[in-house]
Order: sequence, then C-alpha cells, then structure tokens
Amino acid sequence: QVQLVESGGGLVQAGGSLRLSCAASGRTFSTYAMGWFRQAPGKEREFVAAINWSGFSTYYIDSVKGRCTISRDNAKNTVYLQMNSLKPEDTAVYYCAADLSRGSRGSTNPPSEYPNSWDYWGRGTQVTVSS
Repeated sequence: QVQLVESGGGLVQAGGSLRLSCAASGRTFSTYAMGWFRQAPGKEREFVAAINWSGFSTYYIDSVKGRCTISRDNAKNTVYLQMNSLKPEDTAVYYCAADLSRGSRGSTNPPSEYPNSWDYWGRGTQVTVSS
C-alpha cells in the first residue's frame, strides 16, 4: 500500500506560480514512478507530468511543457510540481499518483499517460487560476 497526500494548491492570478507537493508513505519511495494528473469540472482526468523512480526521466503533456517542472526528493519521500505562468485553463483538481510497475526500478517502460495504469492516488488539491 502507498498513501499519497497532496498540498500546495490554492487561488492564484493568471501568470502566477504554485508549487504542489505530494508526500508518500507505505513503500520504498525511491523504487517507483510518480505522476501528476488533473481533472477540471466536467472533464476526464488528464495526465500532466511524470517522473521515473530515479528522477532522471521526466514526461509532460504538451500544454505544460516549459511552464511546469516535476521533481522528486527521494530522501523526503516527496514529489513536486512547480507550475509557472499559470493560465485559467490550468484550473483543476490536481492529483498525484504512484505507479509501482511502469517507470519503476527494473522497468524499461516509461510511466503511462493513462490514469488506469497507475496504482495509487491521492485525494487531490484544488488549483484555481483567475483571469
């Protein structure tokens, strides 16, 4: 079992920045991939970014490339999503997720962009960007 708790969401004006954090517990954090997804009202959950177990490989959806950075601190069991130049369309509930297979130590497969491939989820943190 892996428990994930997100924090760092809030209300920000367009052009502003936020840093989301996700604290993990329950399994050896440094062995599995982590990801961030988001879900806006009336829309499906959408992949945002992922990072493999070592932190050496990162993946982003095109709409956040150059504006967002995913990182992890394996000593603190925490993954981060730094979001800059925020836009109103970034408004959503942001979820962190853990994948114990793809993108994990010993795996040659990168993390998936499909939510069903991920094993554990946090409860989410709201990000609202005002125009």
